[in-house]
Amino acid sequence: MFIPFFQTLRDHAIPVSLREYLSFLEAMRADLITYDPEGFYYLARAAMVKDERNLDKFDQAFAKTFEGLDQISFDEMLEKVDLPADWLQSMAEKHLSEEEKAEIEALGGFEKLMETLKKRLEEQKERHEGGSKWIGTGGTSPFGADGYNPEGVRIGQEKSRHQRAVKVWDKREFKNLDDTVELGTRNIKVALKRLRKWARDGAQEELDLNGTIRATAEHGYLDVKTRPERRNAVKVLLFLDVGGSMDPHIKVVEELFSAAKSEFKHLEHFYFHNCLYEGVWKDNRRRWTEQTPTWEVLRTYGPDYKCIFVGDASMSPYEVAYPGGANEHWNEEAGQVWLERCRNQWSSNLWINPVPEKYWGYTHSIKLIKEIFEDNMVPMTLAGLEKGMKDLTR
Repeated sequence: MFIPFFQTLRDHAIPVSLREYLSFLEAMRADLITYDPEGFYYLARAAMVKDERNLDKFDQAFAKTFEGLDQISFDEMLEKVDLPADWLQSMAEKHLSEEEKAEIEALGGFEKLMETLKKRLEEQKERHEGGSKWIGTGGTSPFGADGYNPEGVRIGQEKSRHQRAVKVWDKREFKNLDDTVELGTRNIKVALKRLRKWARDGAQEELDLNGTIRATAEHGYLDVKTRPERRNAVKVLLFLDVGGSMDPHIKVVEELFSAAKSEFKHLEHFYFHNCLYEGVWKDNRRRWTEQTPTWEVLRTYGPDYKCIFVGDASMSPYEVAYPGGANEHWNEEAGQVWLERCRNQWSSNLWINPVPEKYWGYTHSIKLIKEIFEDNMVPMTLAGLEKGMKDLTR
């Protein structure tokens, strides 16, 4: 019965394998989830999604396959679900403790409980919530769902307790994890982690749990051991394009900058406009009065730095290819010359472009810079950043 679900997942480009599908079937066969749409959703997601980038696609596939799953009404349930007494008794014997069985016997026995249930079903004509007699939800009656009667019969509990929403798959809370959309700060951090290179330095400030256990066992008393904290030893030099056509991308670039500052201990950043020329700056309010010569940056930071440019690369081709092409000042040397100097100084380099990749072919300057970087340009998506970080680690 779940084959259409499996095929829908495949149709939504979720790489679910046959082994994962069989694991899901085994979990269903083991009755890990029964009569709980929300629990069924989480079980299916845990079994068949192994990459967080596919969570949003899974929600869409789930909604398409099981549309209306949460719409089964109480009356429909009573009409369609037949609960044989022998089945109910066998389930009770399987799941009730000896104390609970004793409580049921004190109330007149299991047969009396089933007889009362049948009578209530015949008398009750509508859904009921709360109370202590009718079959419904949230009450203390022995019959129904979400209640608190210790010797009750659970019927039709189609949502998780404590008012949690059932249709979690329609919320699509994981939309921004899709590797085809722009990123938030959290997802950028996930991608930047691939550039980590761990090293231990600094004071003895981190608990060495394994060392503490070993020393305590050897000495017979608590012997706390510490070690230098692990830090990300990667050095990053970040050049950020600002102003003009970059204004629509301010938010995502700010998120990238924020994520990079939290991920890398050794991070230096500079701003430029459109293309790199003879001067860069740290403070955009003082871009004309407190510039740093690009030659100074090239001499200061060694070849062990990873060099990352962030910009839309959208400008007049003259700004890249010719002296005097800059639109704000006279540049003695073409922007291409400075970009190539940077690539020669920092062999591990990358250009991140917030413009969607499908539009790159329509802008001549993007193609020019892409050629200068020997195609080492990636879009600002989760997949793009992961590819870029992987290339930088080579």
